[in-house]
Amino acid sequence: MGLIVSKAVGNAVIRHRVSRRLRAVCAQDIATWAAGDLVVVRALPAAARATSEELATDLGQAARRLGLGAAS
Repeated sequence: MGLIVSKAVGNAVIRHRVSRRLRAVCAQDIATWAAGDLVVVRALPAAARATSEELATDLGQAARRLGLGAAS
């Protein structure tokens, strides 16, 4: 799993906060993904204002659309 959090998201403090939240959310879901699945998550500027729960919901929806994990 890779993360892309560009400067468009915010300053360094905001970008690191978003990265930490995304890593925590992905850590919960990654166990359900198949071995060998390669996923890159790109944070949009709205991620700076999103809560961890909103990020988890968005990641879950994306995973279902991609057919990752138990949802597939």
